[in-house]
Amino acid sequence: MKVRNISDQIESQFYNVLQKLNDEKIIERIWKKDYTVWNNDPTEISNRLGWLDCTSNTRKSFDEIYSFVNEIQSEGIKNVLLLGMGGSSLAPEVFSLVFGHKSKIKLSVLDSTHPEAVLEKSNRLNPENTLYIVSTKSGGTVETISFMKYFYNYVLNKSGKEKVAQHFAAITDPGSGLEQMAKDLNFRKIFLNDPNIGGRFSALSLFGIVPAAFVDVDIEKLFIRADNEVLLSKKSGYEIERNNAALFGALLGVLAENGKDKLTLFTSENISSFGGWIEQLVAESTGKLGKGILPVDIEEIQSPEFYGNDRAFVYIKLKSDNKYQDKVQMLIDAGFVVVEFELEDIYDLGKQFFLWEFATAVCGWHLSIQPFDQPNVEQAKVIARKILKDYQEIGKLKLPEPTFISSDIKIYSEQKIENMNLALRDFLNNCVSGKNYVAIQAYLNPTEENFKHLQKLRTEIMKKYKVATTLGFGPRFLHSTGQLHKGDSGNGMFVQIIDNPVNDIAIPDDAITGNSSITFGVLMKAQAFGDRQALKDNSRRVITFELNSSLAAFTEELDI
Repeated sequence: MKVRNISDQIESQFYNVLQKLNDEKIIERIWKKDYTVWNNDPTEISNRLGWLDCTSNTRKSFDEIYSFVNEIQSEGIKNVLLLGMGGSSLAPEVFSLVFGHKSKIKLSVLDSTHPEAVLEKSNRLNPENTLYIVSTKSGGTVETISFMKYFYNYVLNKSGKEKVAQHFAAITDPGSGLEQMAKDLNFRKIFLNDPNIGGRFSALSLFGIVPAAFVDVDIEKLFIRADNEVLLSKKSGYEIERNNAALFGALLGVLAENGKDKLTLFTSENISSFGGWIEQLVAESTGKLGKGILPVDIEEIQSPEFYGNDRAFVYIKLKSDNKYQDKVQMLIDAGFVVVEFELEDIYDLGKQFFLWEFATAVCGWHLSIQPFDQPNVEQAKVIARKILKDYQEIGKLKLPEPTFISSDIKIYSEQKIENMNLALRDFLNNCVSGKNYVAIQAYLNPTEENFKHLQKLRTEIMKKYKVATTLGFGPRFLHSTGQLHKGDSGNGMFVQIIDNPVNDIAIPDDAITGNSSITFGVLMKAQAFGDRQALKDNSRRVITFELNSSLAAFTEELDI
């Protein structure tokens, strides 16, 4: 780990924190699983520290994992579709995109309830040669269970009741609702994870490693690298300088205290998906009690004049890659704080997963934040459930009155809107560089084309207002940055973009009969407006665009 441009003030504070780490024996207490490091109440702490033992505990399941993967390969299965959200899907996505290019089995991840995203997977993947892995810690995540019911019913109709169960496996906690459903539906395999691990800390548990094994990751090699970081993370006292995880966690906390709370991530292209995993870990762990560190992922690198003084940069690069070195050097030369991690190769991600987890735990201690809960996440879920209940009773969604209506768009805003093209500019009028950030929340099909249009809009906002920007597809980001959006200091400005899918599909009420009372389109819209109301209830600024036209046409017409 290399750190550049730490001011004398921050350096002094940093070394005071390290002294406190040693004096209070924080590292030793973390390894003893002492919940009082973070809070005097053990709730959602004492049963959330199993990630510390992941490398040793998950190894006990290696033979079981290898056996199942070999069994699936021998049957000619060509595709694995992982159905999950947040902590159950982000690490598998990293393994798929980083390691999976040459694997015999292709791993895809579905974490969007947009009906067109669901249809793309069902149309592209032949159920005869596809294994569906249903992955959720709680066993009741509404998106994941909706995916499960849809695809189980789909395969049942395609392949028949004698074959359907052989195409399904589950990863969940013991005693969860999914475990019972999987037993009732006779899934061919159920992996039960250590229940003492929170979802966003589960990359090196069965939730990450079972999917990794399907794309030919040498999981033993990965864990040897992770074990090296585990050993270093136990260093304290005069050896604390060798403990990069603790040093980094302390530094993150000190930077945030000094207003550098927009943690901007640059990575080598081959490992760019790793940023999405970091985003959930840091945002959901630190964004509460009016505090928070905002991870800024996949923002296009610009010259220094477009960044505010609230930025700190982390550059994670493969040793063989220097593509962004010149641009990063420009930021260093301009005086920005830059932390650099150099990876020998992609297997050093094993180290990085654990380093970031431990650093986040240390950062939470320093900021007096309990990093293992997510108190604001439930708010949006409660409102969305109420919207869905009303829909099931009266047959339509009860939504707020729009501020502006045309044939192409509805806009929901606190401000009066007379010109659609100026609505976003007027909303962003009070955006302050060095303080605010703009979060684009896209309840759209997460296609490459939509991503490009939104990235272009994001870059235009960043360059004009010189503020940090984030982009998340819903409802995926609700399980990632959603906690921070509602729990941090309140400097976010939220731009929701919702479409009305041409093709909607039903969510079966149960996996067998196919009877349905809601669709994926209805679920997504309920989640969008549920989150909108939760943001407003927490005094956040939000504007919502509901499109009847194409995203391309909408972004072209906007004046920012």
